[in-house]
Amino acid sequence: MLFVLSGLLTPVPPPVRYGVVVALAVAGVLRDAQVVSFPLPQNARQVPQEVLTGQVARGSLQFGFEMGTGVRTYVSSTVPYVLVAALLLTAPGLLTALAAGLGFGAGRSLMPVSRYLSRDGELWDAELHAHLPAIKLTAGVAVALALTLLMFS
Repeated sequence: MLFVLSGLLTPVPPPVRYGVVVALAVAGVLRDAQVVSFPLPQNARQVPQEVLTGQVARGSLQFGFEMGTGVRTYVSSTVPYVLVAALLLTAPGLLTALAAGLGFGAGRSLMPVSRYLSRDGELWDAELHAHLPAIKLTAGVAVALALTLLMFS
């Protein structure tokens, strides 16, 4: 869907679109660093633990479906929103759009799989909670730098 919508913005000159992408990436980093605060659109409901504690394959598919379709979309980082904006504003090729979607899905699936593989979900949750601010900031800076390089190189 983003691929189709991205075509609507193609009349805007590329340097303007690229500048907006970089500005949004910087705003995302500042938000994740808690320098600024602004709400992001989301349906803030998490996937229940029961989905992930039963059958791993079925639970992972259900988790992916619910996250991917927006049924449950609590997103703790600004990075996915920045990537969506980049896709909308740059009108990439179909392969780039598909790769972005697959990358997002793969990244989201790592959470329940790594929690399951840890064999101690409570400890995994505590570790994630303790390291989440640093993870969000690192991911945001990496995406901002990558987008800046891609947009202006």
